Amino acid sequence: MTDLLRRFFSGDRLALARVITVIENDPERRETLLQALHPHTGHASRLGLTGPPGAGKSTLVDRLTSLIRRDGQTVGIVAVDPTSPFTGGALLGDRLRMQSTWADPGVFIRSMADRSQSGGLASATPDVMVALDAFGKDTILVETVGVGQSTFDIANVTETTVVVLTPESGDSIQAMKAGLMEIADLLVVNKADRDGASRFASELRMMLDMRQRTSEWLPPVLKTSARDNTGIDDLYASILCHRAYLTQSRELDARRLRQSRAAITRAIDARIARRIWDQPETRPALDRLAERVCRREVEPYAAADEVLRTVGLGN
Repeated sequence: MTDLLRRFFSGDRLALARVITVIENDPERRETLLQALHPHTGHASRLGLTGPPGAGKSTLVDRLTSLIRRDGQTVGIVAVDPTSPFTGGALLGDRLRMQSTWADPGVFIRSMADRSQSGGLASATPDVMVALDAFGKDTILVETVGVGQSTFDIANVTETTVVVLTPESGDSIQAMKAGLMEIADLLVVNKADRDGASRFASELRMMLDMRQRTSEWLPPVLKTSARDNTGIDDLYASILCHRAYLTQSRELDARRLRQSRAAITRAIDARIARRIWDQPETRPALDRLAERVCRREVEPYAAADEVLRTVGLGN
């Protein structure tokens, strides 16, 4: 572990890859690593892109990365992919759509399987972001898995959230109902060369104007075509404007405090879950109670209470 950290802090990309692998797959060593990495974090800007499948998020990440690199910043990308039903790993489709940056030594791309985790992220995504921050990446881009319109965890790990939609995503009222408008710092109508893009963007702007505002920042609605590389400069400029707003309004401190609170909550949940599942009595109790639930002798919440009592965590 000491040699791995020495190589990591000396800028060894292979050591970074190894650290991320440990974070993903080795719970016992993960905590030791994170304790060593945490004091070296807090410097990277964190940008998230979310939205429904097929919205063009990966291509947008690729285009934005080129602009960020043009400004002389290094970039770490966490691309959350669906889990392969055969290997349990990431399908790696994102890397195929990031061909212009994957070979850049100033860019580090990590594809992660969501492992059926809800919320659009993998459970280890926030810890992988810690590793990229500690490694010295100036900007961390996170692309959520395309799981429809329920990817809200991204707002708890990034400072700027870009919601990417397409003219085919449905009407603006549906987007509002789905809650995506609530987490969006910027709204992007991608594939804007298609029919209905201007109308959809206008409807989104109208909805934003009608919404009760909780801050002085009004999310802009931007039209892009990642495939044709149009509108990307305006998107990047808006991202920088939002970053400046966060700093000047001190909202950046508030968001980082929210992220820290969310990180503690995740750590508590992980410790409790580990304590439960490490007990030898847990799985036999689960199997026994599953049969009773199946026979309608007990309902699932009561069964959960009994499992917790079995491991000493119940009332």
